Amino acid sequence: MKIIVCVLILLFAFVVLRKSMAEDSSPEGQSVHSFTLKNIDGQDQSLADYKGKVILLVNTASHCGFTPQYKGLEALYQQYKDKGFVILGFPANNFMGQEPGSNAEIKKFCELKFKTTFPMFAKIDVAGNNIAPLYAYLTKDSGFPGSITWNFNKFLVGKDGKVIARFGSKTEPQDVEVTAAIEKAL
Repeated sequence: MKIIVCVLILLFAFVVLRKSMAEDSSPEGQSVHSFTLKNIDGQDQSLADYKGKVILLVNTASHCGFTPQYKGLEALYQQYKDKGFVILGFPANNFMGQEPGSNAEIKKFCELKFKTTFPMFAKIDVAGNNIAPLYAYLTKDSGFPGSITWNFNKFLVGKDGKVIARFGSKTEPQDVEVTAAIEKAL
């Protein structure tokens, strides 16, 4: 009987804790720093590790007309990384199968072809029924709503984890509009 009571108490405590955690993760209190994803090597990576940095989040693909933007992204990263800026790449295969590779293949492609050194994450969905929670937040509750339109959409995030700008696929990483927004945020 004591075991049953203990199990019921633990179950009740678990339900209360889950409800409390769900309330704490409401969109009003949420930021990019609230999410943990797998990095390109399969390890958990909390985006809270980037608190205090200006972040550019980019959904990427290796076989897209915009793929050469990797070169501009790396140049942008090199230009501002010592000032508290980081780019986070999120490979996605949501648009015409333009990111078919495995995480290992994507990593090798980026490092060999474009010499990328900015952090890359494991392949995720940035649209559709299986959209990753980070991208669900970005496209609904970040203050810059709207579906991801194609590969290489960009979200600029301030030091506090809140999205401060959004740029479409056609906007090059080193576009004046992007660099001005980064400099202002830094």
